[in-house]
Amino acid sequence: MTTLTRPRRRAAGAMRAGIAALALVLLAAPTAAFAEDGDDDPNLDQTLDANLAVVHGERTLDAGHVDMGPKFVDGEWTFLIHDDVAKADANATSVWRYPDETVFHVLDQAQLSVPDDPAYAFVGADPGEPVWVVPQTQNAEVVWLGWNTQDPEVMQTIDRGVTLSLTGAQGPGTVTTYLQSGSFGEPQLLWDSRVPDAQPIWVDVNTHTHANWVFTEPGVYLLQLEATADLVDGSTVSDTQVIRFAVGTATAPADALAASWDGAAVPAPGAETEEDVTLDEPATAAPEPAGDPLVPILIGAIGLVAVALIAGVVVVIVRGNRAKRRALAARTQDIDLDLDRISEDAR
Repeated sequence: MTTLTRPRRRAAGAMRAGIAALALVLLAAPTAAFAEDGDDDPNLDQTLDANLAVVHGERTLDAGHVDMGPKFVDGEWTFLIHDDVAKADANATSVWRYPDETVFHVLDQAQLSVPDDPAYAFVGADPGEPVWVVPQTQNAEVVWLGWNTQDPEVMQTIDRGVTLSLTGAQGPGTVTTYLQSGSFGEPQLLWDSRVPDAQPIWVDVNTHTHANWVFTEPGVYLLQLEATADLVDGSTVSDTQVIRFAVGTATAPADALAASWDGAAVPAPGAETEEDVTLDEPATAAPEPAGDPLVPILIGAIGLVAVALIAGVVVVIVRGNRAKRRALAARTQDIDLDLDRISEDAR
């Protein structure tokens, strides 16, 4: 039986390392929002009326359904809060509200203990410690907060979707936002208030998603969110708003309304994000082949696999869900089988 030469072993090892690193990018990319399908949670099924009113006036939301999203107001792209809580009254209708006049009051009914599970270490509190959680699945005693790209004019004018970014946060503790598929799925971290750079996620057109929002301390929190989109006419629109939270029953919503944004942790316009660096740089550099005809074949295979996996990243970012994760797992298994066959042929 033929033994692999050292260049062959190096190339094969580089190929495996490159595939593993690219697969890790697919599974852990912070922009891959694995939104639940409407079939999984019927409460996510909604259609927005183009004529929903945009209203002024201070409003505290401490229970019921709310989601944020872009809308054109007098022709101007504006990031607003879709107040659906009013629908609890059969005679009322949903409205759009301005973020600087709206407070999400996260009551003590939202308190949960941090699980004794390393998968939740990112929340910034030790196992067993209390945190305030706005849940991904609706709890009637807690405000239910998500986002949407479902305004009819928005759906007609945007090119594929919206980039929604956390560009800054201030408050007495840590805020993290994550998605989780079912009771046993791994949490997929989207935003972390400790990260100083913009944290973008992709939201496809006609999307309605809810997530878990975790606050480690009571008090007033301000989150700066930016909604940016390319339009079908080739132009780009963007709006940045500060979202206000009063966390804890004893925290007065008036304090959140009066709080001023101090500009902390806002990245410079056009600054390169950590995500951009991760996707633009090669995961692993293969060693220079020397004098072995198998090495160019293996290096070529690395390029083909990298292209396939990068294409997979785009699919996951556009609309991640459980079915696609299963497909990714199957694809990775097929790649491992192909690698085994390559190794057998090389022997």
